[in-house]
Amino acid sequence: MLFSNLKRPSVVLTPSSIFSFRLRRSACLALPALALAFCAGCGRMHHEDVEKVYVSAPETYLRDRVAAVSARTGEVTNGEALVVLEHGRRFLRVRTPKNETGWVEDHMVIDQKVYDGFKQLAAEHKNDQPFATATLSDDLYMHLTPGRDTEHFYLLPGNTKVQLLERGSVPKVAAGAATAELAKLAETAKGDKDKEQPAPPVMEDWWLARDPQGHTGWLLASRAYVDVPDDIEQYGEGQLFVGAWKIASVYDPESDAPNHEAPEYLTLLAPPKSGQPFDFDQVRVFTWSRIHHRYETGFRLHPIQGFLPVKIFTAPTPQGPVPAFSFMLAGPDPNSAQIITDPSTGVMRPAVPRTIEYEMIDTQVKRIGADTAPIPTRHNEEKEQAAAKRKVSAHRRN
Repeated sequence: MLFSNLKRPSVVLTPSSIFSFRLRRSACLALPALALAFCAGCGRMHHEDVEKVYVSAPETYLRDRVAAVSARTGEVTNGEALVVLEHGRRFLRVRTPKNETGWVEDHMVIDQKVYDGFKQLAAEHKNDQPFATATLSDDLYMHLTPGRDTEHFYLLPGNTKVQLLERGSVPKVAAGAATAELAKLAETAKGDKDKEQPAPPVMEDWWLARDPQGHTGWLLASRAYVDVPDDIEQYGEGQLFVGAWKIASVYDPESDAPNHEAPEYLTLLAPPKSGQPFDFDQVRVFTWSRIHHRYETGFRLHPIQGFLPVKIFTAPTPQGPVPAFSFMLAGPDPNSAQIITDPSTGVMRPAVPRTIEYEMIDTQVKRIGADTAPIPTRHNEEKEQAAAKRKVSAHRRN
C-alpha cells in the first residue's frame, strides 16, 4: 500500500537514444570478433616463427628417445615437412603433419635454407625450354648443385621422365673440392701453356632437369638416358644421343608409322665421355627414303664444337615455309677465351657465340642465315697441331 501511489518511470524512445543503443550493442558484438582476430594474428605470428626441416632420406622412422634401444613413434618419407620441437646432438625432435612426434637424425633432413635453394632454382628455370627428355635408369636424387656430395632433396623413382635444361661438368670429387678444382682448371688454362701441367681430374657430367611436378635440380647424367625414337637409336655408331627432334614427315604407303607418315629427325650426338668442352660434336639429319623404305643420313656435320640450345623453326622460301634448325658454335675472338665455364655448375658457354642455321627442302639440307663463315672442325685443328709439332721437331733436329 505504501508504494501503490508511486509511478513507474516512463521511458521515452527518441531517435538519438535508439542510435546510441544500437551503437553500444554493435560495439559489444564487435569486441569478441576483434579478440578472435587478435588471437588469429598471434597464431599467424607464432606460425611464422616455427622452424621446419624437410625429409631428404627415402624414408625413416621417428624414435621416442635418443638411445640404443628405443620405440618407433612414426614414419616419414622423402619430401615431408616437419616442425622442429627440440635440438639435440646430431638429432632433432620433430612433429609430423599427422601430429606424431619423435627424434630423427639430422642428416636425414635438410633445413629451410636448402629447401629455399631448391625453390629458387625451380623459379629461375621455370620458363626454360627443355632441349630433350630423358628417362632415369633407377632411383635418383636431385642435387642443388652438380656433385655427388652436394645437398640433395627430391628422390625421383626409376623410369621417371624428366626434361633436360642444361649440361654441367664437374670434377668427380667432393662438393667443396669440385668448385676449387674448376677454378684451378680455369687458372691453368690462362697460364703458360709451355709449362708441364698436372694430369686433369676425372670429370663427370650432370643434367639440370625438371620432373613432372616442376621440381628442378641436377641429376647424374650417366643414370639418365636421353629419349630417342627406336627407329634411329641403332644408328648411334658408338656415340650418345644428346637429343632427337621431329622436323618433317614423309608419306610412304609401305611405312609402318601411324597413317604411313614416316617422321624425319634432327639429332645431336656426342662422344661417350664426360667433361668435353662442348655439348655435342655431331649434327645429323635422318631422312626417310621412299625408294628403300628406310632411314638414311640426309645430312651430317662432324666433328664440331656445338652448344645448346638447338632451335626448330620454319624458314620462308618461294615454295612456302620449310623446316629449319639452328645451334651455337664458339666464335673466334683473340682477346678472350673461346669457352667460359661457370665455376659453380660447370656449365660451358661460348664467349662469343655464333648462331648457325640450316633449312631442309625435301631431303636437301642447306645453310642459311646471316652467319655464312666457315665452320671449324676439330679434325682440322688436330691436323694443324700435329703439323706444328712436326715443324718444331724438324727444327730441333736441324
